[in-house]
Amino acid sequence: MKVLFLMFHGFSDHSGISKKIKGQVKGLVENGVQVDLAYYDIDKNGMRSWVVADRSVAILGNGLVGKIRKRFDFAALLDFIVSQQYGLVYIRNYHNANPFTIKLVNGIKNGGAKVLIEIPTFPYDQEYQSWRMKPKLFVDKIFRKKLMQSVDAVVTFSADSTIFGQQTIQISNGIDFETIPIRKEHPISSHGIHIVGVAEIHFWHGFDRFLKGLGEYYRSNPSTQVYFHLVGEYSGTREKNEIESAIKDYNLNDYVTIYGALSGNKLNDVFDKCDFAIGSLGRHRSGVETMRSLKNREYAARGIPFAYAESDPDFDNQPYVVKYSPDESTIDINCILNYLNTKHISATEIRDSITKLSWKNQMGIVLSQIIN
Repeated sequence: MKVLFLMFHGFSDHSGISKKIKGQVKGLVENGVQVDLAYYDIDKNGMRSWVVADRSVAILGNGLVGKIRKRFDFAALLDFIVSQQYGLVYIRNYHNANPFTIKLVNGIKNGGAKVLIEIPTFPYDQEYQSWRMKPKLFVDKIFRKKLMQSVDAVVTFSADSTIFGQQTIQISNGIDFETIPIRKEHPISSHGIHIVGVAEIHFWHGFDRFLKGLGEYYRSNPSTQVYFHLVGEYSGTREKNEIESAIKDYNLNDYVTIYGALSGNKLNDVFDKCDFAIGSLGRHRSGVETMRSLKNREYAARGIPFAYAESDPDFDNQPYVVKYSPDESTIDINCILNYLNTKHISATEIRDSITKLSWKNQMGIVLSQIIN
């Protein structure tokens, strides 16, 4: 089968989403299908275009003209897709349901291909907090049910059997084990515990909640020092203010290091010095109760124990996980210390527990269901 993986944005070296998409494409290839990748690109001169298999198939222009055409001008892209006779087009949802994306999907299906849309996080309405973001969501809400009814199925990482009236294919976020090294283990020190959090920092990650818990921990004059290493860029001023305010209010400057985005060996070095990791502690803020977070899987692939607050069916009962309640209660740092002092599960054991979560296996589930 010939497959097209279509996304409405580009790539970034530090982006977990970019790494995920490359892993999904690799997983499809490992299942024996030919895969082309289609994406929106902006070159060094600001020229915007649709690119398929590293070939520009539609020049959209630069500046405001290119930005506007990106939202509705899919004609050349559609013509190219139909000409290539793909058996399946796999679309990553960009919350951009409108008459033009509906027309694009219908055109692809009329050309003979099956169409799937992946919704990475569901529900997602509460992720749109600022007034600047509301118009995009408003348009999406009008047309998304019709868009989903136009496709063959919705791929989800949630537990929902239907989304916007369309049947779902339920999978887990996967891992490309070849791209994620296992961390170097070291003895737990009673003098200093190092904890890491990695994300493009949004309010739903709840790092502010963790920092407030760390502040309360230090108010008890503890004998064990706990250090937090936060890796990632702020997604907005809200996140920046919440985190920096917590650091200032609790006088945590000596115990918190903020790195910005890291990748490669620099990111590996941070993991190698850390004993524990923090997943999402605030998904309840965006209305999500159950999800299969990509970050949880990346932590497990590195062989580091971690904490989170939502429900994740792949990890809820794992012995290397510390669960916190999905609310605004104070994070008890001692729960992490108790785990580190009483349990030792090796990095290899943690990594080996998720071999079924390879992208080859997860994308294989998608192919088997759509072919059958």
